[in-house]
Amino acid sequence: MATGKGAAASTKEDKSQPFSFASGPFDPATWLEWSRQAQANGATTQQGMPGMPVIPGFEALQGSAMAGVKIAPDQLADIQQRYMKDFTALWRSMAEGGANPATALADRRFSGDAWRSSAAFHYAAAFYLINARAMNELAGAVEADAKTRQRIRFAISQWVDAMSPANFLATNPEAQKKLIDSGGESLRAGVRNMLDDLGRGKISQTDESAFEVGRNVAVTEGAVVYENAYFQLLQYKPVTDKVFARPLLLVPPCINKYYILDLQPQTSLVSYMVEQGHTVYMVSWRNPDASMAELSWDDYIEHAAIRAIEVTREISGQDQINVLGFCVGGTIVSTALAVLAKRGERPAASLTLLTTLLDFADTGVLDVFVDEAHVKLRENTLGGAAGTPCALLRGVELANTFSFLRPNDLVWNYVVDNYLKGNTPVPFDLLFWNGDATNLPGPWYCWYLRHTYLQNELKVSSRCRAG
Repeated sequence: MATGKGAAASTKEDKSQPFSFASGPFDPATWLEWSRQAQANGATTQQGMPGMPVIPGFEALQGSAMAGVKIAPDQLADIQQRYMKDFTALWRSMAEGGANPATALADRRFSGDAWRSSAAFHYAAAFYLINARAMNELAGAVEADAKTRQRIRFAISQWVDAMSPANFLATNPEAQKKLIDSGGESLRAGVRNMLDDLGRGKISQTDESAFEVGRNVAVTEGAVVYENAYFQLLQYKPVTDKVFARPLLLVPPCINKYYILDLQPQTSLVSYMVEQGHTVYMVSWRNPDASMAELSWDDYIEHAAIRAIEVTREISGQDQINVLGFCVGGTIVSTALAVLAKRGERPAASLTLLTTLLDFADTGVLDVFVDEAHVKLRENTLGGAAGTPCALLRGVELANTFSFLRPNDLVWNYVVDNYLKGNTPVPFDLLFWNGDATNLPGPWYCWYLRHTYLQNELKVSSRCRAG
């Protein structure tokens, strides 16, 4: 959180001098000089993006992604022309004395009245948007293989989003107004929120005190009917006079808690299925501790997914059951059914998959984190390779990574609201669940990373090692 007096000192403008920018990544002269050099030799990132810092946590990503890439001269010229056209128009408008711009900024981060009521803040945001667009266009114009292009776009977008004037007290008029109106209370509350989050190791996205498992989330009545070292199996109480003979087994992701499928009654899949006459069973994964650090993907298939299928069949007395897998839970249960099929067993009458990957050819933005070097690093630090001890992947690390896939919505939005403005996040059951992170055994995670995301072997039945 940055603080300062300059931006809030006065809203009165000296029309004899245009609004000035400090030198840095969004200084037009610096940007234009850098782009001219890039155009002259065709190599953009050898000189480096102007003023671009190393993004914490993405050092290796930036280093490998930014080496020696190029931009076609005609594309670079087009980007420069658009930039200069918009920059000149905005500068002219500012120099002509538009003290109270009426135009809205086409970005929800700057939609408040405070960004319009002061020309200084309005134009600062407008210049930021022009530069941000140009930087993202440059990243999109890079001539490189698809993975390198994706990594560069990701790194640039992370930096651009982090540099928004909305993210700093010195350049956010809404936060400054609240600071003045509250007599400093908003800053005190914001610092307290920040210190609390530092203790948690994550940014708070909701008021976690508003929810409690078993009180107002995960309230569908049921009981634990089986457990082992990997999971508990829940069976939910029927609410209809008659139930279908064939039960339904739900397998949620083991990277989150089970109750994504049983949040509140009005949004609970479990509650809905019980009301339709299904006897519902649910896998509730154990949150791994140090005693589970050596467990593998094969262990989870054999002793968790397959065992849950067997126990559901035994309790219900049915040879076949209906199965629903969600997210990584769907990948796990699909693998288990493939292993059972190889053994000549077909216990599932139906399989429903929600947001599940089986073919990992296109994994979206997550692909930026996956290459041979990264997987080997994880294997050496978590997976027990090269004689190193196995370790857990902490749930908070995974949750923070997922948040930065959508930084404006899941990171900077809360930095501004919680820290700069001192607000308490609003209660939201889905974000409460999202923040209730679980650990993963290192070998499990490393196998999953290599054989699905990196090598995409899961779709080839003969490559399934379990069994």
